[in-house]
Amino acid sequence: MRIARFVIDGASDSTPLYGVVQGEPGSEQVAAIKGDPFFQGITPTGQVHRLEDVRLVAPIIPRSKVVGIGRNYADHAKELGNELPTEPAMFLVANTAVVGPGDPVILPEWTEEVSYEGELCVVIGRICKDVPAEKAHEVIFGYTVGNDFTARDKQRSDVQWARAKSFDTSSPLGPWIETELDPEDLSLVTRLNGKVVQDGTTADMVFGVSELVAAVSQAFTLLPGDVIMTGTPAGVGLVTEGDRIEVEIEGIGTLSNPVVRR
Repeated sequence: MRIARFVIDGASDSTPLYGVVQGEPGSEQVAAIKGDPFFQGITPTGQVHRLEDVRLVAPIIPRSKVVGIGRNYADHAKELGNELPTEPAMFLVANTAVVGPGDPVILPEWTEEVSYEGELCVVIGRICKDVPAEKAHEVIFGYTVGNDFTARDKQRSDVQWARAKSFDTSSPLGPWIETELDPEDLSLVTRLNGKVVQDGTTADMVFGVSELVAAVSQAFTLLPGDVIMTGTPAGVGLVTEGDRIEVEIEGIGTLSNPVVRR
């Protein structure tokens, strides 16, 4: 099931709604549901919109946190000259960094080296703590596509990664949350202006989804709507004003964002 969050441009009430995306590409519809599916389940309202008639926004604004995982693909760690971690390397991202599909990623004036990182993202479905790896599936609501934009110059110079990894608009998510997915061997492709720059598979993650949920939940109490970004394969590179980045993950869809500087 694909759970989207959307607004109807021009409507008197611009409050985002949740809906279930149905149909095949080119003829998809969004069936609106009542309230918040994280707390109220999936109850259709009877209102159905063509996908092309609505604007998708971030499928979730995390209630408390986004947890990033660094160096979780061996080839990516190698390309940056880093050793593989012996346990998941975690960092926190502010929920104000989250934007949705089609939203611009705004390059800050204080950095000259921002790079893309296409990632599979895990969306937590219920409050949990100290989750055993074999029960991780019980607390996962679904999966979405993410792009962990990173200010590389500040990542090198700052003691902590907060500024480099958490600036406004640096964590696009979307286009929706897929609730029925096996995350163990999914194709992950990133395109820069239409050219493939990352071509990997989640099978190459150092720590798989279940291991990550277990480790992260040992460190933090996870709340419904929290997001774990699971790391990126090799092929990261810099972006400039005017670029467009697309991240496509098998079984979910494509997240596309333009890059601007203001």
